[in-house]
Amino acid sequence: MQTFERYLLGANRWALILLLAAMSVIIFVNVALRYLTNASLEWAEEVARYLMIWLTFLGAGPVLRYGGHIAVENLQDALPRPAAVALRALVALLLFAFFGFMVWYGWLYMERTMFQLTPVTQIPFAYVYSAMVIGGVLLTVHLLFIVRGYALRREFAADGHFDANASASL
Repeated sequence: MQTFERYLLGANRWALILLLAAMSVIIFVNVALRYLTNASLEWAEEVARYLMIWLTFLGAGPVLRYGGHIAVENLQDALPRPAAVALRALVALLLFAFFGFMVWYGWLYMERTMFQLTPVTQIPFAYVYSAMVIGGVLLTVHLLFIVRGYALRREFAADGHFDANASASL
């Protein structure tokens, strides 16, 4: 299971790196063309927007895994340990429900927009909405890997790239 987790995280990171690099190059080239030649790529803004959507949904899982999302922890800090564990377990269940809702609604949007095309690139909007489905599945998988440590000890994943507990104490 640790091998699968390592490969999933590595693939997720590389997908984010490639998406961000592509978006950066597209925007840079478009700005340079606009100022140097008074012409721009017609599709650049649209493609950059869709890459940003994909970055958001694919990046949410690793951010969750490392405890990087905003959270209000005052209540669980004030509760006795058993009640805090129960509260974190409830939060985890609500997160699983929300991610399932995301996948379900993302799938419905994909079905409804399969034949609706984007204005410039003329690709189906379903490809854009599929980011919501894949992101929801990835969020679920990343939460599955950390849910026990989170619920019992309020621990998140940590590795050489990021440690939420260390950065929170700075």
